[in-house]
Amino acid sequence: MVTKIHPDLNEVLFINKYTMLHVLDGSGGIQVDFQNYFDWSDKIIFLEKGQYIKFLSDDFVVRKIEFREEDIFHNKDVRVLFKHLVSLGYINFQDCEECQKYLDDTVLLEHKDIVDISSKHWFWQNPFNANSREYHVIFDIKDVVDEEYRNHLSNRQLTEIIGHSHLNPHALFSDKVGITVKDLLRGKRFTEIQKEIAFSNRSFKGIAYDFGYKDPAYFSRVFKKHTGQTPSGFRENTDFETTDAFVQNLFELLDEFHAEHRKIDFYANKMHLSVKAFSRKVRDKLQISIGQLIRQQIIMTAKELLAEDLPVNEVAFKLGFEEANHFSAFFKRYTNTTPSAFQEQKYNH
Repeated sequence: MVTKIHPDLNEVLFINKYTMLHVLDGSGGIQVDFQNYFDWSDKIIFLEKGQYIKFLSDDFVVRKIEFREEDIFHNKDVRVLFKHLVSLGYINFQDCEECQKYLDDTVLLEHKDIVDISSKHWFWQNPFNANSREYHVIFDIKDVVDEEYRNHLSNRQLTEIIGHSHLNPHALFSDKVGITVKDLLRGKRFTEIQKEIAFSNRSFKGIAYDFGYKDPAYFSRVFKKHTGQTPSGFRENTDFETTDAFVQNLFELLDEFHAEHRKIDFYANKMHLSVKAFSRKVRDKLQISIGQLIRQQIIMTAKELLAEDLPVNEVAFKLGFEEANHFSAFFKRYTNTTPSAFQEQKYNH
């Protein structure tokens, strides 16, 4: 099913089918499974059943495709799109001409086509710099984690379940993904615990028991160590029934003023808060600093202007840089590529 949606501020969409999302317009951030993302532009996002997505402003326009055919998800190459490891599952839209063609003619093609196209493109992007055999081991591990996250397994037990005796799956996973298998298992467990706390009224004791914690007091200590909050504090602070316009107001300010104002006190004054209180509230709400948000907004606008083939010096001027070389250095520092190289990439795909 293909739909175009206009989510409300802080609206939570629970994913009940394998789903593809393409953000057509919007400002601000999105939240998926308690992680906030601000670099969603130019991406096709893939979500699996059981996840949720929340929109942190009310001006998003999103194309959503829900896939009904379960058979296509038995293909091990397809799972790379939907089984998230350390971030969102996505592909870069501008790099994928087949994706662009498909989404121009969505009603004319089978939905499974975009899955096949996207999975091939994902392997082409090669985000973990692994070969095909190594990727299958990595995602076999993720399959195990998705089945066993409620159990507190040792490395030895994990190894026995994972298999692949001809390889060291733990070493391969750590090398390619950058975290250990135990960390992935722990992260999955706490994500699911957080969902139980945020989206149900169940007792913390009952949740603790379900996830293998026999001592509720110990569970509370471990949960606070992992999230920085007690279970009761987390439930209170993630009340999805309450609409808080702070985040949307902040993103509206960033959208309007990021090219002219980069000092924190400017935005704190606009929000009628002290710099300290403002910075703390941004961090509490978004798990990111206001300085990082300003930089991300500048980079996002820079990419949009560069994609329009504006000269680098003109982009630098529009974004308030006194010298083009200052802008180029800034852009390369936060994207690992120069503005000119970024523009050239468009013509190489």
